[in-house]
Amino acid sequence: MEAAIDRIMQTYDLLANRTAAASEEARAKVTTYLNTLMEAGEKDTHRLTVCGLTYLRQLDGSVDPVKAGYTGL
Repeated sequence: MEAAIDRIMQTYDLLANRTAAASEEARAKVTTYLNTLMEAGEKDTHRLTVCGLTYLRQLDGSVDPVKAGYTGL
């Protein structure tokens, strides 16, 4: 699981410039989330990585087109 978390955080930090405190908070949240997925039976590292990145992007709103700046015009 540590490999998936490291890959998630490395990729997530490339998406935007965040403070160290924000990165640590995101790491704690994604660790909790991945623990939940693993307890449910997910063992594939690549799938855990994708799920973790999706989870963090949903948390910060970058998946929402309006929050990402899309106005439709």
